Order: sequence, then C-alpha cells, then structure tokens
Amino acid sequence: MIKIDNIVLTPNFNRDDLVKEIVKKLNVKQNEIKNIVYIKKSIDARRKPNVKIILSVAVELKSGKTFAGFQSYEPDFSGLSYEKINKKVLNPVVVGFGPAGMFCALSLAYMGLNPIVIEQGKCVEEREKDVSTFWETGKLNEFSNVQFGEGGAGTFSDGKLNTNLNSPYCKKVINEFVLHGAPKEISYINKPHIGSDNLKNVVKNIRNKIISLGGKILFQTQFINYNQENDKICSVIVKNLNNNKLSTIETNHLILAVGHSARPTFELLYNKGLNIQQKPFAMGVRIEQKQSDINFSQYGCNNKSLPSADYKLAVHLPNGRSVFTFCMCPGGVVVSSASNNGEIVTNGMSNFKRDGENANSAVLVNVVPSDYKSDHPLAGIYFQQKYEKLAFAISNNGGCPAQSVGEFLTGKKTELKVKPSLKVFLCDIKKCLPNFVCESLMEGLPLLNQKLKGFADFGNLLVAIESRSSCPLTIVRNENYQTKIKGIFPCGEGAGYAGGIISSAVDGIKIAEQIYFELKSK
Repeated sequence: MIKIDNIVLTPNFNRDDLVKEIVKKLNVKQNEIKNIVYIKKSIDARRKPNVKIILSVAVELKSGKTFAGFQSYEPDFSGLSYEKINKKVLNPVVVGFGPAGMFCALSLAYMGLNPIVIEQGKCVEEREKDVSTFWETGKLNEFSNVQFGEGGAGTFSDGKLNTNLNSPYCKKVINEFVLHGAPKEISYINKPHIGSDNLKNVVKNIRNKIISLGGKILFQTQFINYNQENDKICSVIVKNLNNNKLSTIETNHLILAVGHSARPTFELLYNKGLNIQQKPFAMGVRIEQKQSDINFSQYGCNNKSLPSADYKLAVHLPNGRSVFTFCMCPGGVVVSSASNNGEIVTNGMSNFKRDGENANSAVLVNVVPSDYKSDHPLAGIYFQQKYEKLAFAISNNGGCPAQSVGEFLTGKKTELKVKPSLKVFLCDIKKCLPNFVCESLMEGLPLLNQKLKGFADFGNLLVAIESRSSCPLTIVRNENYQTKIKGIFPCGEGAGYAGGIISSAVDGIKIAEQIYFELKSK
C-alpha cells in the first residue's frame, strides 16, 4: 500500500472528498483505488474558525503500482502473539483485573500458562449494578464500586488511550482492544478513547478470551496473604467474599496489579516487609464547564461536524507548585467514586460519543512527600484519607462538596452557569482541601483561564475532592520486575509504575514476558 500524509479536508468530509484528494496526489483515476486504510486523523484548529481535518492514509491500487516519493506501508492489525510454553508449571496468580492485570493475564494466557486472576470486585455486568445503586442511593459496596471490579477504575472513566510511551507495545494494546470490540477509530484518531460505554463490553470480551485460553477469573475473591520459602513465593491465600472461606493457591509467580486504591493490600505488603517508598501525586478538584464554551474557545465555532473539544493546560507558580488539568472528559459527567464508606472521591467519565452537555476535568496541584509530614512509606495514603474524610464530613451526606469558581475565588455568591452532572452539596470546599492546594488553585485558575477563555468562568463548578489521580507510593522492584521476594511482581499504576490504561497494560505485558523468558530459559 502507498502511504499518503497531510491530506487536508473540511470537518464534514465524506469518502468521495477523500478519494478526490487521493486522486490529485497520486494522479490516478478514481476507479483504480481498491482500498483505503486510515493511519492517523487529527484536527488543525490553528486558524479558527477555519478548522481542518488532517489525514494520513494507506492506499491500495488495483494495479499494485507504487510511486516514487511515496512510502510503502503495510497496516498492522495484529495483537499479542507468543509461542506457547509446553512444560508443566504452577499457575501464575494475578491480583487485580484492571488494565495491568488484564493484559498481564491475557499475555500469560496466550503463552499457555493458564493464569488465575484474583479480583475482589464483581464482573462488569454485576459491578455496573453496584455502581448505579451507589450513585442513586449512596449505598456503597466496598468491594465492587468505581475503583474495584472487572476493568479497574478505567471502566468508569473516559477510556483514554493517551500515553507518553514510545513503545511498539502501545500499538499491540490498541489492536487487542479493537480485536475485542473497541471502535476501530481508536487505531488512528490522534487522541484515542474507548468510552465507558464500550469499555464494559471490551473487558468482558477479554475476560472470555482469557478463559477460552485456559485461564481462570475468580471474582469476589480477596487476596489475603502470601507465603514464601527461602525468599521465594510459594503460595497465596485468598478469601471467597460470598462465604468467607479461605483457600490456598500454590504458585511461583504472583503479579500484584492491585490498582491505586488497594489500601488494605498496601498495609499487608508493608507489614510483610516489602520495600515501599513514598511517591509524589496530585490533589485538587473537578471543574465542570459547558461543552459549547470549550468548543467555541478551541475551534472558534460550534461546528457539529467536529468532535467535542478537549484541552490540556498547565501553569507553574512562583510558590514552586504546578496547577494542571488531568483526565479531561469532553461531553462527560463528574462521578462520585469512593471506595470506602465515610469518604468522598470524584472522577470524570465520558461515553464514546462524548455528546453530553458539560465538559469536565481534574484541576490538580502537585503534592510531594514532604507535604505528608511523615516518613512512613504509606503516609501518602493517610494524607489522601484525611482529606477524603473531611470531604465527606462537610458534605452533610448531601452529595459531593461543590462551589462555583466565582465564590471559591472571591468569597462572593455566584450564580452557576452549568447544571451539575451529579448530586452536589454547595459549601466552602476549602474546608476539605490542604491550604497549599487552595492557595495554588486560587492563583492558578485565573492563569489557566488566560490560556483557554471560559475555562474558569465564575459560573463554572468546582467539585471536591479529586485525590486518586495516581498512587502516592511505589512498591520497589528490581530490573527483573521483582521484589526482594523472588516471584512477586509489582505491576501497573497501583505499584507506582504506570499512569493510565495504556502504560498500565504495557507494564502488565512486560511482566508476563519476563515470566515467559524465565520459564523458557529453564
């Protein structure tokens, strides 16, 4: 196929428009074009409101002819592939079925290693019911919620697939998502996302694939402990949450893909003597705006042929802090996402179409270990808990604490411009945030508004508290991905080695491959 870059089209282009541009660039007849494959699609909004779509495509001609000046290109839609290990080994045990655990288990299953996945939450179908009950009634299932369950915290998010990694594994992860039911667009759009609506089906399909390859998924099963002999893992102890029965699984490989909210597990690992270190994270609020305002600021128009606009903003303050946006959800909603009773946490979520009335994103301030005021390895967790409990305390059980941008900045009552997408309790949110976070937000919000007009309009809404953007600790591992106990592999975001769906999935794959190469070499 012939690769053609920099095809410029209007937002409402159709296939005929694309074919005409290809005909011009190749100087061929229209009926010579056999197939067109999208490679990359992005938006150029530098000359507002004259927004353009920029495409790179691969074109196959009926004649098979190639052209000087154009690269040849072979599309790659393949997923993960391994030669199976044909030797008897103990089943690897994967704790956690978020992106890291899911792709680790999928890789191990492709390798013929029959992984056993331990997930304290429920399958996505049942988990969705528990989450809906929590949002409607406030009744929280501490084992099955927005943080815990099949698919991990990303299942109730925007499903963003952005990453700073430059790795061939990223393409493999995206291809696996497509092979398991994700929209094909994620393979070529500039800022791919699956959407929470699609993620639920995709993770179910991956679960079924793992099972079909010989793996096993134990839902509503809690990781309780592990046993070791001569500094090597030899078994894990789990509890069935339906009947509270304990059981032991013998294994030489324990992958801890527990996610950033697995606080009891972090306590267990610390008490067992694993090396855990403090790590920076970030804390702040969710801001909710009218999506039409963001579209107009980014595009200079509200063209319905264009997708809901996003943004990514940051400022560095004289006090040494940074204020930045994170996990921006165009056309999405703010969701309550606590994992423990008596605490409040927020997050953002969008479906694939991103066609909601509001936009939202986290607005965060960097938090460093010296802010914890303690040398304890889990001090960052305790820091999070302190303010999540304060958020619950000031909410009067009436919803997430919230305040208009205007009132937060000036102290004066301001009429809301946006309709909140979740149940909120209007109050002084400074009461549930650290002073340095409040001061940095008060200085940073107007500066961010200078970068994107309307971002911090006084009528926009701030919802507290956003405190789980990443894990405030690292479970130390060596160059072979293992702790000082051989066979224990800290994995993904909860272990401090990833941030987001793609990087977590890649970390899971790399650990599976480490196990694979060790077994192959024996």
